[in-house]
Amino acid sequence: MLALGLIVADHRQHQLELVRTALALVVYPLQHMANQPATLVRETQERLASKDALRNANGMLHRENLLLKARLQQFHSLEAENIRLRDLLGSSLDLGERVLIAEIMAVDLAPYRQQVMVNKGTQSGVFIGQPVLDANAVMGQVIRTSRFSSIVLLITDADHALPVEVNRNGLRTIAAGTGLSEELELLYIAKNADIKADDLLVTSGMDGRFPAGYPVARVKTVRQDPDNPFTTVIAEPTARLDRSREVLLVWNLSETSRQQALAADAPKPWDDPEP
Repeated sequence: MLALGLIVADHRQHQLELVRTALALVVYPLQHMANQPATLVRETQERLASKDALRNANGMLHRENLLLKARLQQFHSLEAENIRLRDLLGSSLDLGERVLIAEIMAVDLAPYRQQVMVNKGTQSGVFIGQPVLDANAVMGQVIRTSRFSSIVLLITDADHALPVEVNRNGLRTIAAGTGLSEELELLYIAKNADIKADDLLVTSGMDGRFPAGYPVARVKTVRQDPDNPFTTVIAEPTARLDRSREVLLVWNLSETSRQQALAADAPKPWDDPEP
């Protein structure tokens, strides 16, 4: 009867609100302590899941950023070409549609040799002579392949030369490696040539290997030597040759050209030794 009386009094007249509030205040610390283990487990699981998700998202965004930067590399060249050669713009800026991200596995530390090894090979379709870029500019080209790795000759290697042009006025020249990671030398620049410091050099496409319009280097110094019939021009590569960890392998050849190149490299029937 007492219990029924309390229920009726609480329900009808709300006489026990103060008592309920006081009891809840007393019991709350005990409830909080009892819930702590479950709360800690739940928060730990959420943090671990969040870290994994953030790590995966960060890796995905990094790769997307690398691809987008490569796509944007030709915009400066495109703007200059559009001003001076609007009617011939289409064919001179043929950007390869297929790219592959590879990681640098090893660096050749021999003096004046600028080569790196990447973790993609013939199994991924990599071929000799394939252009290699980072997120900023041209890095080099593939010179040797195996099934799971390839050797890339950097543009600063003493054995490498690349046809380039001055983006500002279209002046063509050859950028030769010096064996130093921060220097390229421009060959056969006439004394009266229009070239100056900070000019951007881009691939000219004259070699048929690198698509036209990719950034290569910026002119650092221009020096006139009385004993030299040509102007001495030193440029600094815009690619991060000594810091990049990931590179882009670019397919710029048409499928027909690739098939022709593969056919030309294949052994001929009359080359086979007799049984």
